[in-house]
Amino acid sequence: MDSEKAQLLKHLDEIQRSLLWKIEGLSDAELRRPMTSTGTNLIGIIKHLTGVTSGYLVSAFGRERETLPWEDDEELWYGLDMWATPDESTREIVAAYERACAAGARSIEELELDTPGTDHTGAAVTLRSMVLTVLLDTTRHAGHADVVREMLDGRVGSRESDPMSPDDEEYLRMYRARITGEIDRETWMEYARGQSQGGRGAAG
Repeated sequence: MDSEKAQLLKHLDEIQRSLLWKIEGLSDAELRRPMTSTGTNLIGIIKHLTGVTSGYLVSAFGRERETLPWEDDEELWYGLDMWATPDESTREIVAAYERACAAGARSIEELELDTPGTDHTGAAVTLRSMVLTVLLDTTRHAGHADVVREMLDGRVGSRESDPMSPDDEEYLRMYRARITGEIDRETWMEYARGQSQGGRGAAG
């Protein structure tokens, strides 16, 4: 595998794993709950990216892919892929996303980045352009998932080993105080350096 392909695959795999970690440990109701005025919810993000990943990385290149239960519903064009209906299992949606990620990875591994394809609009594409499209969309929605998960139960970070610990309330309180101007730079830096020397990483 050439270095460009390996790097793209690595970045895509990392953000997909991060997104799946972000939904771990939540109840079915929490996964479905709309947390913003626009209805953003975690299982909807997963459902949307299932179609994006399998459509752009698999079927766009004539490769056989799993048929998604919701893809022939007209309501798909009116937001159906951004939430789960009562008849849809959150577990099955997550499993479908994992399979789509695996199928997409196989496309990247087995095809050349210049391989031509056709997207759902009929436009000519290459595997490289589709990998970048999926990477961009996944990263965008992973950012949404970051905020939604923090709103639900306070979990932050991109992975379990992330240095931004959700349990360090004092650090986060001091960080917020620096943002709002309640403490000055000198006070913040003295505190932050002390935390860093104690093995705690910087926020972010």
